[in-house]
Amino acid sequence: MNPILIDFPSEFETERLHIRMPKPGDGPKVYQAVQASRADIKPWLPFAQKDQTEEETEINIREAHIRFLQREDLRMLAFHKETGELICSTGLHRMDWEVPKFEIGYWVDSRFSGKGYTTETVAGLTAFAFRELKAKRVEIRCDAINHRSRAIPEKLDFTLEGVLHNDDVSVDGQQLRDTCVYAKVKR
Repeated sequence: MNPILIDFPSEFETERLHIRMPKPGDGPKVYQAVQASRADIKPWLPFAQKDQTEEETEINIREAHIRFLQREDLRMLAFHKETGELICSTGLHRMDWEVPKFEIGYWVDSRFSGKGYTTETVAGLTAFAFRELKAKRVEIRCDAINHRSRAIPEKLDFTLEGVLHNDDVSVDGQQLRDTCVYAKVKR
């Protein structure tokens, strides 16, 4: 079946968060979160290497909206239910609809880190993948030395299936990096 024909919700809620696909107009909030978080995310995320304008961020959000509708990449944004503030950017990426399997990516606005929001977001997205998308496998891959990122799947009882040595190049292009592969599977 062509994935574009698969119907599923574009949003869901957790205890404190409203998590949904990106929509036109979200660019300014994402831009502000990136600006506030640049020092924390730059060592790990390729998109944070280059300063983007608010307009470029809005274009990126609109493209993400289209890719979500086309079922090519399922980026989602987590907003605080009470305040409406953008807390976290997440999503289901590198999908294989035949299995089906998905890889979760995430970053948190540094102004909200340390409060359990990322863990709550990833737990909610994992449940969404298994419940709504009938996932058989959900992965989280992260740099072996990114201890804050590794803490999320470890808190959520993902299994560390292995470490891929010399698997990637650091975002600054200066070193080889190891990648941890965590997963939850449904048998």
